[in-house]
Amino acid sequence: MYLKTINLRHFRNYQEQEVKFTAAKTILVGNNAQGKSNLLEAVELLATLRSHRMAHDRDIVQEGEPVAKIDAVVERQTGVIDLSLTLRRNGRRTVALNGESLRRQMDFLGVLNAVQFSSLDLELVRGSPEARRNWLDTLLVQLEPVYAHILQQYNHVLRQRNALLKKLQDSISSTQKSELALWDAQLAISGTKVIRRRDRALQRLAPIAAAWHASISGSTEVLQIQYAPNVPLTETQPEQVQQAFLTKIQQRAVAELNRNTTLVGPHRDEVELTINQTPARQYGSQGQQRTLVLALKLAELQLIEEVIKEPPLLLLDDVLAELDPSRQNQLLDAIQDRFQTLITTTHLSSFDAQWLNSSQVICVQSGRILSPNTL
Repeated sequence: MYLKTINLRHFRNYQEQEVKFTAAKTILVGNNAQGKSNLLEAVELLATLRSHRMAHDRDIVQEGEPVAKIDAVVERQTGVIDLSLTLRRNGRRTVALNGESLRRQMDFLGVLNAVQFSSLDLELVRGSPEARRNWLDTLLVQLEPVYAHILQQYNHVLRQRNALLKKLQDSISSTQKSELALWDAQLAISGTKVIRRRDRALQRLAPIAAAWHASISGSTEVLQIQYAPNVPLTETQPEQVQQAFLTKIQQRAVAELNRNTTLVGPHRDEVELTINQTPARQYGSQGQQRTLVLALKLAELQLIEEVIKEPPLLLLDDVLAELDPSRQNQLLDAIQDRFQTLITTTHLSSFDAQWLNSSQVICVQSGRILSPNTL
C-alpha cells in the first residue's frame, strides 16, 4: 500500500497544495503551527473518516470557505485508486472512489489503511476510558469497515433512549414503559455487536502488543491488555450477551431514571492496561507508559497488516521528541522500509544520516510545501 499523492483544498491552513510522495519515508520538517500535523490529519481522515483531534468539520474547513476537499491517489496490490473526501462547513460529507460518488460512507473505508501515533496518544494510558474506547473503535473501523455502521447504529439508539429517559419522571405511563422496552431491546441488539467485535479485536491485539512490549523493555516487564465490558461477557454468543445486557438494564433501571441517562452498554466499557500486574494508568512511570503506547502502536500496524495482507501507512506526529533515544531507535528499527511512513518534526537531529539519505524531506511553512533547500 503506497500513498502516491495527496491534494488539499481549503483544508485547515492549506489553500491549495499537492504533495507527491517519492520515498517510503517522508519527513515533514518545520516550526510548530505551520501545517505539518494538518497534512497527517488529512491522511487519517481518508483512512478512518475520523480525526484524533475530534474536530467538527466546520473547524477543518478553511475560514471563509464553504467546502474543503482532500484528493489522493493510492497504489495497492489490486491497482491504483483515486480517493476523494469533501467536507462541508454546514452539511454532510461526501466521498468518491475513482470519480464515482458513494452512497454509503462505509464503502470508502478500507481503501487506505493508516496508523496514527501522536504525542496525544500518551493519553491512551493516563487518560479517560473514552480515550481508550475511541482508540479501539478507530482500529476496528480499519479491521472491519462495517464496524463504522454498527457503531453509528448503537450511538443512534443510545441518543434516542437517553432522550426518552430525560422525559421520564418517577411515575411512568404504560405507553412510556412500552417505548422504553423497545429501546432496551434495540440497545441490547446493537450494543452486543459492538461488544463482541471489541472483544474479538483485543483478543487478537493483546498477544502481539505483549510481544512488542517484551522486546522494547528487554523482557523485564509483562504487558497485559484486558477488555472490561460494562455488560458481563461470560459467554460470547449473541443471544447470551443480549440477555446479559437486558438483565443489567433491569438491575440499573431505578438509577437510570434518577439520573435520566443510560448507564448500561459499551459506551461505558474500559480497556485495562497493566504492567507486571499493576495498573499502568495509576502506577506506571512516564517511561513505562511511553513504552506501552509504543507497543500498542506497533501491534496495531502488525495486526492491520495481518488482516488486510498489506502493510498500512504509519503517521508519526511529533512523537520522536516524546521518546528517549532507546525508544526512538526501537521505533525507527521496526519501521525501516516495511511501512510507508510520514513523520513530522521541528528539526532533523533525531535522524541519522542513513535515515535522512533514504527519506524524502519536505519543509512545511504556513500551509505551503517548500523544497528542503529552504531549510
